Amino acid sequence: MSIRMGRSTVMLENGVSVISSSAVGGKKEGEGPYAGCFDYIDKDGYFGQPSFELAESAMQGLALQNALEKAGKEPGDISLLIGGDLLDQCIGTSFGTKDFSLPFLGIYGACSTMAEGLLLAALLTDGGAAETAAAITSSHFCTAERQYRFPLAYGNQRTPTSQWTATASGALLLEKGNEPPFVRAVTIGRIEDKGITDANNMGAAMAPAAYSTLSQFFGDSGCSPENFDYIVTGDLGNVGSRLLCELLEKDGVNIRERHLDCGRMIYDEKSQDVHAGGSGCGCSAAMLCGYLLPEIKAGRIKNLLFAATGALLSPTSSQQGLSVPGISHLVWLSHDRNGGL
Repeated sequence: MSIRMGRSTVMLENGVSVISSSAVGGKKEGEGPYAGCFDYIDKDGYFGQPSFELAESAMQGLALQNALEKAGKEPGDISLLIGGDLLDQCIGTSFGTKDFSLPFLGIYGACSTMAEGLLLAALLTDGGAAETAAAITSSHFCTAERQYRFPLAYGNQRTPTSQWTATASGALLLEKGNEPPFVRAVTIGRIEDKGITDANNMGAAMAPAAYSTLSQFFGDSGCSPENFDYIVTGDLGNVGSRLLCELLEKDGVNIRERHLDCGRMIYDEKSQDVHAGGSGCGCSAAMLCGYLLPEIKAGRIKNLLFAATGALLSPTSSQQGLSVPGISHLVWLSHDRNGGL
């Protein structure tokens, strides 16, 4: 059975395994350094659809279908699907997965949605409520710009601290099993709000949440950064990554040598103009499903902390001048079912 440790961390004891994963991306993601990790790259970002919103839904359908095929599963084999996205009422997910006719739980964690979905799916699988669970999310640069900022036709200028919303989707399937990668533990994050009001500086708004969740995990579990090959955040970008390291160093915790951020990984900062890095639900989801999980499965990564972060703003809150709360959820992924530290 699962074991609760401290205030927010749960250790999973029943061998919950990621049995398959899939990543789908757009044209810009296909020009980045991890292009080879995607199962499918679209040529123009429309995915054969008449609108960007329908394109985002099509991404999710492709990612989920790929994950099912890799595992040799049919939709009827899935106990439940947990997913969400950045669009109002999470229509990217509901329209993208409705034809699979799966028991569905819709969630919203902004850019932390993949960590939240994976966390919930793992807990439900470990506890016996699901035999095979799926988690999915996505983002699309054009849909996010239209909803949160301005339509692309406006040609508005982006500030140096702004991040580029990835056009990407990630999906994964979980079961109790004996093959890596394993979900070893999860930490549920708390909302942190340090008064950042600039919606174009999400890295600064989310860094305190990543700091809070990582600190909570280390305190609850008794682990230290040295126990892990990588501590992966998503998506703090350049600004938030620097702030996170500085916040932890005030507590005497140094993660610089093992810290990766999906927002800094997915694009080439020198050749691709993304300002402070990548963002969006699909950014960390694609890097997790397309690159990190296969590396853990192959044993090239033994232990990894995946701490995706989200900025819990909306167009309404931004227009009313409210601050940007942040959230971060953490999942410990391992090549070993038990031990290994």
